[in-house]
Amino acid sequence: MTKSKVDVTVKDPATGEEVIGSTAVTNIWNIFFRIVAVFAASGLSIIGAGSLVGIDTLTAVIMAGTLGVATVVEKLARAFLDDGKLSASEINSAFSTVDKKSE
Repeated sequence: MTKSKVDVTVKDPATGEEVIGSTAVTNIWNIFFRIVAVFAASGLSIIGAGSLVGIDTLTAVIMAGTLGVATVVEKLARAFLDDGKLSASEINSAFSTVDKKSE
């Protein structure tokens, strides 16, 4: 038995870009796992710096990870407020703000 691929993306008729619509479950999971990755990358990058200034390692990781996630969620919320849709470029732009190596 072979699995068939189902396309769950929605195209915005005005711009032609893929957007998150009511059936775009794949994009929602993509955003969720990318947020988890932002938390991990932001948290792990601060381990050494936290110990230098006397902050508990776990506290430093949680604070840095939460700040990275908050930055991404804010960008996604602002992009969604503009027109009620999230295009693929808006999603990638939100995540690129915390990914310093993407530039």
